[in-house]
Amino acid sequence: MKNLLRMASLGATVAALTFTATPAAAYGLVNANPNATAHVKILQGLVLKSTQNLDLGTVVLGPGTWTATVSVDRNNVFSCDGGSGNVVCSGAPQRAIYNVQGSNNAIVKIASSPVTLSNGTSTLTLTPDHAATVTLTNSGAPGNNFGVGGSVTISNTTPDGDYTGTFALTAEYQ
Repeated sequence: MKNLLRMASLGATVAALTFTATPAAAYGLVNANPNATAHVKILQGLVLKSTQNLDLGTVVLGPGTWTATVSVDRNNVFSCDGGSGNVVCSGAPQRAIYNVQGSNNAIVKIASSPVTLSNGTSTLTLTPDHAATVTLTNSGAPGNNFGVGGSVTISNTTPDGDYTGTFALTAEYQ
């Protein structure tokens, strides 16, 4: 009787193993077709620095009631209200120049916000003018220079003073 029970138990175990092994044996080992590929693109870290400040020169307000725009664009073209006679501009206006360094042939997105210029008691808003992207033509130094201009709108009631502010320019790979 003991032998019969052992044989029955052994038979049940073999049947259970056969049953659980059957699905794996039926499907076998398969390989993907096609296989996926792996890719990684390595870029140098970006370096962004200012090499020249923006200067709109000196603006003398004329009489009357008016608004005027004074600007220097990213290509260093200066405009003093289109010659309307409301303001007289002098000095040596110049655009800001930035340098960006990174990986050769990469496209870098340039972004900025309006700049608040202050004379200590009053403010003006400078609207930056720059390219939306810069394509790097080398890796690392010397990098690529690009211009940043800006414009301010003033009126006959703009308080006098020496207005200054700081750009918040950013660069990121596109």
